[in-house]
Amino acid sequence: QVQLVESGGGLVQPGGSLRLSCTASTSPVAYNAMGWYRQARGQEREFVAGITSSGRSKFGDSVKGRFDISRDNDKNIVFLQMNRLRPDDTAVYYCGASYHFTPDKYEFWGQGTQVTVSS
Repeated sequence: QVQLVESGGGLVQPGGSLRLSCTASTSPVAYNAMGWYRQARGQEREFVAGITSSGRSKFGDSVKGRFDISRDNDKNIVFLQMNRLRPDDTAVYYCGASYHFTPDKYEFWGQGTQVTVSS
């Protein structure tokens, strides 16, 4: 059974930074795509960023230029570096993974980690 475990969420002031991590369980098949979605209260889930095992990345429009994504393929870990955070970045952030190569489509999901941006 595939398991994804997120960490790194918390409370941060506007303009600050946070780094999220997500570790996927060992799999005989490589996770070709890993990434993040988020869901704010009362809103639909929104794509944030994704990356393939070859390093091809994709970002949601609202985070371009502020967030970065990277991964460690050997350890099945994906990172989301969030800079210049704004109150509207407040959401539960969900890690996803897939055996396929589309950077923003996932079959497996973590439980989510809360990010709150507030002064």
